Amino acid sequence: MSHIGFIGLGMMGQPMAHLLHGAGYTLVVRDANSTVVQAFVQAHPGTVAASGSADFAGCAAVITMLPNSDIVDAVVKELAPSLPRGACIIEMSSADPTRTRALAAHLAGLGLGLIDAPVSGGVKKAQAGTLAIMVGGEPALFEAQKPVLEVMGKAITFVGPVGAGHALKALNNYVSAAALIATAEAIHVGAAFGIDRALIVNVINASTGKNNTTENKAHQYMLNGAFNSGFSLALQAKDVGIAASLGQSVKHPMTLAQKVSGMTDEASRALGAQADHTELYAYVGQQAG
Repeated sequence: MSHIGFIGLGMMGQPMAHLLHGAGYTLVVRDANSTVVQAFVQAHPGTVAASGSADFAGCAAVITMLPNSDIVDAVVKELAPSLPRGACIIEMSSADPTRTRALAAHLAGLGLGLIDAPVSGGVKKAQAGTLAIMVGGEPALFEAQKPVLEVMGKAITFVGPVGAGHALKALNNYVSAAALIATAEAIHVGAAFGIDRALIVNVINASTGKNNTTENKAHQYMLNGAFNSGFSLALQAKDVGIAASLGQSVKHPMTLAQKVSGMTDEASRALGAQADHTELYAYVGQQAG
């Protein structure tokens, strides 16, 4: 199997890279945290810790799993001149779709390809290799990199031209955030009226309001005060902001998205960079006080 670069060994990136190593790929890895890199290399024989862009020169594909488009652009543009012609960037971050298209055009001028392949499912599905992956780009590039994606995901869907994956990921996360806020408000209001909080969630799960938050977050991370789902509120706020901006770019106001974006951004600023997105539940309750 070929060499693959993997940049970004965060909570999602580490289990994804682990699965690729287990599938027989030789990895060249990089992360801003050198301690994380060294620990991963020690646990995965044959893996190379990149000391610079030149270490990726033998990679047919490089996966990026990074926080935002600013970092993606900086990392990829620095790396690109060292890559062999025909290599492909598999951009799996949650990024701005318009900037992804611009980056793809830049790389095409260097003889390099790019597909955007953001993921959904959280840390547990990353560990299990069952992520949902939505892919944008040239169909031929998608088919060429599909075996790599299949190591990390189960529901892999080609959704359109480059940038479409990032667009759909942002829209999905907007819908998820809206449902979380609606669920939090419903629980707090129902409790104030005298209904048991756990019972509220159970009844919604047996009714038409059932959603990902009620099924997979309310009991597991919110009602018990754990707030440790593994997905940060800051990243959620960023994604919802991307979705709201996307609506404006295609002349669709997305009135609710603007409101959800404002709420998630406000909560993220108030709770801090380390806050888990499920802490929105507590934040919504505090606003009522």
